[in-house]
Amino acid sequence: MTDASLAARAQRLRDLYAAPEILRVANVWDVVSAKAVLALPETRALATAGHSIAASFGYEDGTIPLESTLDMVGRIVAVAGEVPVSADLDDGYDDPADTIRRAIAVGVVGANMEDRLRPFDESVARVAAAVAAADAEGVPFALNARTDAVVRGGERPLADSIDDAIARGRAFLDAGATSVFVPGVLDAEATAQLVAGIGERSVSVIGLPGALAAGEYERLGVARISYGPLTQRVALTAFQDVTRSLYADGVIPAGTRALN
Repeated sequence: MTDASLAARAQRLRDLYAAPEILRVANVWDVVSAKAVLALPETRALATAGHSIAASFGYEDGTIPLESTLDMVGRIVAVAGEVPVSADLDDGYDDPADTIRRAIAVGVVGANMEDRLRPFDESVARVAAAVAAADAEGVPFALNARTDAVVRGGERPLADSIDDAIARGRAFLDAGATSVFVPGVLDAEATAQLVAGIGERSVSVIGLPGALAAGEYERLGVARISYGPLTQRVALTAFQDVTRSLYADGVIPAGTRALN
């Protein structure tokens, strides 16, 4: 029988996607980064950054073993309490259904899973398998199915990549996904096309440099904005900069908060 708290957290995450307000998640990568975000009253959900977790373990993005990812994600879930956690599960690994079952087992109630521009039918089948696995566990899992139609579009015109993203996104939703993640620097025109083609409160974006502000995406009908590895890069930039200052006989800045 599904744990009632797990199912409740999953439903809460799905409700956050459907709400008129855009869901803003600052991606975390370990327990201490999760605690720093959880301490903020604005936090309604946590999302992990696969790239950042991989970097923490010394792996290139997309190459970390599932066991290592789930170990860290499980630790994050343990400190999150009743706050729902969505995990970046790369491409779902060899068996998306088993990956989702294992993620649910450590308390994950939502996930990103990327298509890496696999053939259309194969990509849809993998989403359907993930959704079916969650359903079999009795969890209203929030699958944020990612299509790389824009970021892996290569030299083809952006309009063709947008059309591909819409076609894949519709198919992913039909297969049971909660939302469709289309990473890339999306201006207002491209975002409006995606929302019109996929559906309001069904599109998820990333806040890369050059992207729109969260409030602008909200007005365009976007469901969620995340920041991927950028949050870890901000933290590491600050760390490297203060270290350079300390090498130059600087001191720790006044006002540094004891967040660890």
